[in-house]
Amino acid sequence: MSKLQPPLLTDAWVTATWAEYLQTIEAPVHDRAKGYYYNGQMRLEMLPVGSDHSRDHSLILFAVNLFATLRGIPFNARDNCTYRKAGVQECQPDLSYSIGDRSQMIPWGVNIVDLNQYPPPDLVIEIAKTTLLDDQGAKRLLYEDLNVREYWIVDVEQVQILAFEIIHRGSRRIDTSRVLSGLRMEWLEEALQRSRSVDQSQVGAWLITQFQQ
Repeated sequence: MSKLQPPLLTDAWVTATWAEYLQTIEAPVHDRAKGYYYNGQMRLEMLPVGSDHSRDHSLILFAVNLFATLRGIPFNARDNCTYRKAGVQECQPDLSYSIGDRSQMIPWGVNIVDLNQYPPPDLVIEIAKTTLLDDQGAKRLLYEDLNVREYWIVDVEQVQILAFEIIHRGSRRIDTSRVLSGLRMEWLEEALQRSRSVDQSQVGAWLITQFQQ
């Protein structure tokens, strides 16, 4: 573990074995860190979550939940949940969703989701305030390998959503969700833009009018 002794480089990918990653992520000093492991490298995200990031996070969570509820789509949302394929991969996305027939496959009482036992999430969302390049790069490859069905990146600075459909470990841009049929990215982007000047209650009222079309 000597090469990982403090000062540990955080918010960057560092070469590490699985055992080194576990020892690092389980250390008390990293109890608030987000952990990722992929392709023999680990990443610990330690930057504090600011107001802009947290507001977009909460709005996207609300908007997706609202859409699925109004359209009668079964779902379970998870906030900062850890998904683990022991020895190979781990991720802790900002938001993740199990949808439709898979919404109830992970039972109550599970802490870390074992991907050797349970399916990966259908939708993963990362909120990018300071991590945009990584969210577009290594994390996108990680989620492709995990066979997540859709991956969205919320670009806080540019007020846009980069949405990808993942098929056969590859991804392509989409403008309308496939796993949440009919949900258009332009609605979510407009909601984010409106949230810069009005409160989320007003944004929610506007979203309802769009979602009920």
